[in-house]
Amino acid sequence: MSGLVPVEDGREAVEAAPAGYDTSGRVSRTDVRTARKRVAGRVRKTPVFHTSVAGPAGPVPVSLKLEYLQHGGTFKVRGAYNTLLGAAVVTERVVIASGGNAGIAAALATSQLGIACTVVVPESAPHTKVAAMWSHGAEVLWHGADYTEAHRYASDFAAERGATQLHAEDLPAVVAGVGVVGLELEDQVRGRPPVLVAVGGGALVAGVAAALGRRQQVIGVEPVSAPALHTALESDRPRSGARGDDPLAERIGGVSLGIARRYGVRSLLVTDDAVTAARDYLWREFRVLVESAGATALAAVQSGVYVPLPGERPVVVLCSANSEVALP
Repeated sequence: MSGLVPVEDGREAVEAAPAGYDTSGRVSRTDVRTARKRVAGRVRKTPVFHTSVAGPAGPVPVSLKLEYLQHGGTFKVRGAYNTLLGAAVVTERVVIASGGNAGIAAALATSQLGIACTVVVPESAPHTKVAAMWSHGAEVLWHGADYTEAHRYASDFAAERGATQLHAEDLPAVVAGVGVVGLELEDQVRGRPPVLVAVGGGALVAGVAAALGRRQQVIGVEPVSAPALHTALESDRPRSGARGDDPLAERIGGVSLGIARRYGVRSLLVTDDAVTAARDYLWREFRVLVESAGATALAAVQSGVYVPLPGERPVVVLCSANSEVALP
């Protein structure tokens, strides 16, 4: 049974990984390269769009990594595939607690691999995302008002049914899988510009950092209303933070935090208004529709929180497209 377990040094409890998964906590560039081979042919190598966007002092050259075009509209499908394909043991049914993109990713990956999937969602789960889980054949069970309650129910479900339990973020195989985004960027973008990545549960920013190491600067961007990584880097411990759009992204896990510290990942904070403005701008100027998390990294550039050096063209990852609210 997987649940909440204490860790050393008095840190907060973190989710324990189910049997069959690597729980060492370290993710190397080699792990990410192995993940790229493992998921080849199952995920998209998403394109990069070189353009300019409006900034406080005029146009800012950027390279937009269009990861929102990934299968299922989320980078998390990379981690789901890598975890399932690399696991020592996977039963006939997989269960995951998720109210958002992790559940969609698990549903999609299991459907392609011929594995049954149950997603336990909190009552606050967005209908659009639940519908996407259904569309990939997943069984969806509602339980609890928040992710913690849903996760506990999923753990009990896994124990009772003998199912394999997946985790949304803080698992080395998940981080390595989504880190393939970083390897793709090395092939697609000349030089070694900084890479700006939205922070939710931390897997994407950690995976990109593990892939690129200290070759390129990786910068996490998160709203001031949910500064989980920012706070964790200051305190050196995983911390919780409220997430308005994704009830699951409540903490930065130990795996992701360790990678962020190891490779010197910076954290920038943007206002919720800046995120909304960036999201609206993407739709208005490019007819790109992403959810708020997908526009968070761009908000740092447009609001002036991140100012590129002269001649620098930063990479901005647009990570997710499962929007609950349509733009006008």
